[in-house]
Amino acid sequence: MDAMTPTPLKEHQWLQRMVGAWEIETECVMAPGEPPVTTKSIEQVKPIGDLWVLGEGEGETPCNAHAVSRITLGFDPQKNRFVGTFIASLMPNLWLYDGTLDANGRVLTLDSEGPSFAGDGTLAKYQDIVEWVSDDHRIMKSQVLGADGTWNHFMTANYRRKK
Repeated sequence: MDAMTPTPLKEHQWLQRMVGAWEIETECVMAPGEPPVTTKSIEQVKPIGDLWVLGEGEGETPCNAHAVSRITLGFDPQKNRFVGTFIASLMPNLWLYDGTLDANGRVLTLDSEGPSFAGDGTLAKYQDIVEWVSDDHRIMKSQVLGADGTWNHFMTANYRRKK
């Protein structure tokens, strides 16, 4: 790959599947033992050339606040890893993504680090796991690594392509 005229790799082409308009239904577990809270939002994913995608999201949060978000995703051939960022209007931190695609090309696991749910100023490890069900349906599950070393699921978002 020439640095001045890069050729898109299969990983870049994989990301282009996300391009389009999406309706999202999200279930969040706000506290252990409580029923999940369901919210609805939308996302418009645009290509940035052939190498990157930009997702622009907007909708309600489980706390009944309106939020706007942006996600960038690409593939870094030198690292052989998916990379990206996430920001949201209600969060003061920038989330940096570093991820891998499974051997079947269906599941992208994005690792990140951010403020712990404990609210004590410590950082925690997080994962956003994107799984393609079909070309018009993807699921993202979010989990946080607990102090005991186990992953704790707290959110599932179903993305369905707008017709």
